[in-house]
Amino acid sequence: MDAIGVIPARFGSTRFEGKVLADIRGKPMIQWVYEAAKKTKMLDDVIVACDDKRIKDTVEAFGGKAVLTSKDHISGTDRICEAVSFIDTKIVVNIQADEPLIDPVMIASVVRPFAGAPSLSMATLKKKIEDYHEITDPNVVKVVTDKQDFALYFSRSIIPYQRDKSIGINYYKHIGLYAYTKDFLFVFKNLPESHLEKLEKLEQLRVLEAGFKIKVLETNVSTIGVDTYEDLEKARKAIAQKQHSG
Repeated sequence: MDAIGVIPARFGSTRFEGKVLADIRGKPMIQWVYEAAKKTKMLDDVIVACDDKRIKDTVEAFGGKAVLTSKDHISGTDRICEAVSFIDTKIVVNIQADEPLIDPVMIASVVRPFAGAPSLSMATLKKKIEDYHEITDPNVVKVVTDKQDFALYFSRSIIPYQRDKSIGINYYKHIGLYAYTKDFLFVFKNLPESHLEKLEKLEQLRVLEAGFKIKVLETNVSTIGVDTYEDLEKARKAIAQKQHSG
C-alpha cells in the first residue's frame, strides 16, 4: 500500500504566530512532528507543506522534506491538495503540525484500515475522555460512532446527552489526524461548505453531510495540540517528562 504523510504548516496564526518553529527541548516543534511521522513504517514518505520560506528552511536544515505552497489556502486540506497533486500515491495522511507529541502508532492506526477495504475513503481517531472538564469544553471536539466504528456526528457540544443517569456512558474526543485515499481527498476539497460545518466550525462535518463515511479508530495515546503559549509550556513539560522516564 502506498501512503505518504503530509504536514500542513503555516507561519501566521492569530493566537500564536510562528508556533510551528517554537523551540521545544532544543528542536523546533515541526521537527518533533516530522521525526515522529518518519518513524511510521506504513508511510513511504513525509513532506511538510508550508506557506513560508522560514519553515521550509528550518525543515531542510534538519534533513526533512518541505514544499512551498500558496499563502492563500483557507485550510490545511487545500494546502495538502496542492502538495500532493503531482505525487503518485494511494493514501494521504494529514498530520497536524502543532502536535509535537504525536505518536507513530497513531499514524499507523489511521492507515491500516485501508488495507483490504477498497470502499474506505477516510479515517480518523478518537480517545476516551478521562477529564470531565474536557466533556464540557467546546474546544474539545466530541465524536459518537456506530457499531462499525463509523462517525455518526462530531460536535463541540456534549454528545451523547445522558438523559438516563442509570445507563453508563463513555465520552470520546476527536483526535484531528486524518487519512484519505488521494482520490477522495480531492472530492473532499471540492465539496461545498456545509450548513453544520458553518455552525460548528468543523470541516469533517462536510463529509458526513454529503453522505460519505468516516472510519473512527480508538487510540489510548494522549497528545497536546499547541494553540497558545500555555499549551507550548504543557508540551515542553510533557516531552521533558517523557525523555526523563524513557
